[in-house]
Amino acid sequence: MIATLKMNDGYSIPQLGMGAYLLPDGDECYNSIRSGLDLGLRLIDTAAAYQNERTVGRAIRESGVDRGEVFLTTKLWVQDYGYENALKSIDGALQRLDIGYIDLLLLHRPAGDNIGAYKALEEAQRQGRVRSIGICNHTRPQLEKLLAATDVVPAINQMECHPLQQQKGLRPFLEEKGILMESWFPLGHGSKRLKFNETLTAIAEKAGKSVSQVILRWHIQEGFIIFPKSTNPDHMKENMGIFDFTLSEEDMNAIRALDAGRYLGGDPESPENFKKWESLTFEL
Repeated sequence: MIATLKMNDGYSIPQLGMGAYLLPDGDECYNSIRSGLDLGLRLIDTAAAYQNERTVGRAIRESGVDRGEVFLTTKLWVQDYGYENALKSIDGALQRLDIGYIDLLLLHRPAGDNIGAYKALEEAQRQGRVRSIGICNHTRPQLEKLLAATDVVPAINQMECHPLQQQKGLRPFLEEKGILMESWFPLGHGSKRLKFNETLTAIAEKAGKSVSQVILRWHIQEGFIIFPKSTNPDHMKENMGIFDFTLSEEDMNAIRALDAGRYLGGDPESPENFKKWESLTFEL
């Protein structure tokens, strides 16, 4: 059974799910989401910027799974930041998904008027259209600035996290504030430095598991939430096979020692990345 974690607003979130990043709108996305739901995955992660919310919503509606059992996360993109723009964007997300409410709504990047956008998330939560709210890619200074200007402590901070980038400097602050960490790129986006790492392969051989399963199990035991993307049902089954074994403290420490503080998906404090994010727009 997939474990769940309780968030600071009282709602619970599955600790393992599936992501919809880079799933093109249409049959591939639909079939992937349906396969995950059929196998028992209940956490689905998408975003306005992925441009597949309509298909994700349709797959959930047509899956036969009770809406209350599915935990759906989506995100607002920077083009829709600012209070009024974000309110309109939330309306748009609800219409595109067409599943009644959003379980978790996040700000995708700490750029533009993210403070105004977060206040819109707070309003949507008060109205009951969104149950839980949070942020992505906010480092401690960015998060401190947001907390000082808003009322609701985020339930989640979704960050790039894997054995090469373990967010060791951020995590104590998140724990202090009661914010759960959700890992994107949990497998390092297919990094060969992880796939063929001697430490990980040795632990996997000892456990009778794959390297991917060992990495995902490390995330689980660190208390993170993960949603690896896959379109292959066999890979989804493999991802789910991480709750029948435990890594020893020795193994956990060996994996912790692999941390290089290395971003593979872009430094969230880089001025160049800020310019790139703020220039990207999407047709929704």
